[in-house]
Amino acid sequence: MTRAAVPASPVSVLDLAPVVPVVVLHDAADAVPLARALVAGGLPAIEVTLRTEAALDAIRAVAADVPGAVVGAGTVLTPGQVTAAVGAGARFLVSPGWTDRLLDSMRAAGVPFLPGVSTASEVVTLLERGVREMKFFPAEAAGGVPYLRSLSAPLPTARFCPTGGIGPGSAPAYLALPNVGCVGGTWMLPAEAIRDRDWARIEELARAASALRG
Repeated sequence: MTRAAVPASPVSVLDLAPVVPVVVLHDAADAVPLARALVAGGLPAIEVTLRTEAALDAIRAVAADVPGAVVGAGTVLTPGQVTAAVGAGARFLVSPGWTDRLLDSMRAAGVPFLPGVSTASEVVTLLERGVREMKFFPAEAAGGVPYLRSLSAPLPTARFCPTGGIGPGSAPAYLALPNVGCVGGTWMLPAEAIRDRDWARIEELARAASALRG
């Protein structure tokens, strides 16, 4: 049986869906059915965080066996993790913050990346370096919707994926902002649903999240 060709990395992660699920997996065997449930629910961009030993194997499995998924790596902190994640099949990279060394490594990787910011100065610095798409983290703790709204007029070319403390009740307010392309969150991935392998429930929650609009 011939496996379908893997599509190229997206031009912009921010335009794939209104919500990017932030996935923490402790068992790589759960990666494929979980990703299939998210994709079926309308959330193709999936961020697998590099917080567990299973993360790279999970990315590798999703990249190989879930053609509709655009799997990426989150919590990327070092150039070594950049190399390992892209080698495993990650098609985008997300970091909670950035350094010059990490930024250079992500840029050289050849896939879209979202460096994390939480201040206007960080945004301006990235804009100077040609980076216009960023993760705003930790979103709620760093000022939330009012802060991002305040950035939109003086820094109109910056676009964000806010992540951190966002749920289905607050997501629409973020998505209504002109400088927000999508939000990141975990609410469609209840720990008990992953534990019980209740993929139907995750698909249902993903479908509700994919329908969110500002």
